[in-house]
Amino acid sequence: MRAEVVSIGDELTSGQRLDTNSQWLSQQLGDLGIEVMYHSTVGDDLAANIRVFREAFARADLVVCTGGLGPTADDLTRQVIADATGTELVLDEPALEHIRQLFTRRGREMPARNQVQAEFPKGSRVVPNPHGSAPGIDMDIVRDGTTPSRVFALPGVPAEMKEMWEQTVHPELCELLGSDRNVIHHYSIKCFGIGESDMEAKLPDLIRRRREPRVGITVSKATITLRITAAGKNIADCEEQMTDTIETIRECVGDLIFGYENDELQDAIVRLLNERKESLATAECDAGGLLARWLTEASSADDHYLGGTVYRHPRTRLIGSTGSDAPDDERLMVERMAVQCRDQFEADWGLAIGPFPNIDPSKEQQFVQVAIANSEGVQAAGVIYAGHPDILEARAVKYALDRLRKRLK
Repeated sequence: MRAEVVSIGDELTSGQRLDTNSQWLSQQLGDLGIEVMYHSTVGDDLAANIRVFREAFARADLVVCTGGLGPTADDLTRQVIADATGTELVLDEPALEHIRQLFTRRGREMPARNQVQAEFPKGSRVVPNPHGSAPGIDMDIVRDGTTPSRVFALPGVPAEMKEMWEQTVHPELCELLGSDRNVIHHYSIKCFGIGESDMEAKLPDLIRRRREPRVGITVSKATITLRITAAGKNIADCEEQMTDTIETIRECVGDLIFGYENDELQDAIVRLLNERKESLATAECDAGGLLARWLTEASSADDHYLGGTVYRHPRTRLIGSTGSDAPDDERLMVERMAVQCRDQFEADWGLAIGPFPNIDPSKEQQFVQVAIANSEGVQAAGVIYAGHPDILEARAVKYALDRLRKRLK
């Protein structure tokens, strides 16, 4: 079964509001083994809505939409489904009475305009809305030459939409799918230290289309996620299908892998520190506390991350420096920062990064320095500071964490 999720509202198409309903619904459908092939977003225009819904009914076995079920003139979903299916709107008295009672419980008289919320395309079924005035719509859509499509129209208010999903839509879909329904399961492998195209080159034949299980590559702030997707009778079946693919990825990618599922590099660091029963302190210049914040957010960080120092001008603020004897060489400076934070917090490891250079197009390469100090001494290295400005800072901090990760292994 293939599905389409449709979101309705000018506030979405104009960018004034983020569409979180589609994300949530897609996750719920995926958990049922229903593959979501399309997301459509359309403004409050009758003709545009009719086109979108007709296309959705033609190409999807299941359509779930949110929005457009309110009482105002720009709430068009009821009329859209009726026009798209060539039916008329009819009043549902039980639904109307529910709306009246809702207003009564709130100490208000129902405005006449709210009656429109009890009108449904002929032949459709009511999806009850226990705590809202916008009932949903459940309707079978006849299609020429194939099985009917089915549409569920739900309100755009997330709390109401989710309650109606759990109480009505989810049970209906479980009954529709029966005992033969599959589940769709995802598994993520997290990597750092390579570009997207280089990563694909390391995975021969794994990224090809129509391969089962599927492997996709996504990149966020220089972290690469390999997402494996399998469909099966249950999660155990999916995991069995994934086993060979996961092993192949490990063999091909090796030490670029730092974690799985929701892991971030800082989580890998804290795990390794826990295994070694060791502690860490940090110092950073120009990173604005990003390194310290990430480590603080990691699970179980309290036992192993002792704290950090955030510098703006470390040359004049290093312990024992008067300004004249502060190191001018950036590598020497970051080495001193690493040693100082390790000693100051009495930690086993000190990790330092900075300063970040101002981008100069005339220079072929620019670097930010990273230093790691422990009882055996201190080592520093430069990381090339280049790329899109939006990821420069995050990538440099991740490079520092990744260097430490490899030292701790």
